[in-house]
Amino acid sequence: MENVEITSVSSRGQVVIPQSLRDRMKIHTGEKFVVIGENDTIVLKKLEMPSFNGIDKLLKKTRDFVKKKGIKESEVEEAIKQARKK
Repeated sequence: MENVEITSVSSRGQVVIPQSLRDRMKIHTGEKFVVIGENDTIVLKKLEMPSFNGIDKLLKKTRDFVKKKGIKESEVEEAIKQARKK
């Protein structure tokens, strides 16, 4: 642990993350966290968007597969409906 800071909880349950930690961890206004609590420990885990590197390649492969197999849009919609029923 690089450094220890002390903070407190407001009457509304809000906790301030010290500026030095926000700067070091690149935390900005509005970012989301998962909150995990057990016994006397609370863990905040910053949520990050997954990388979309390669998504264009994946979409192209999917389109090529669909075209090769002759799959129709209506067939995909029906398959989705069936999967949602389960």
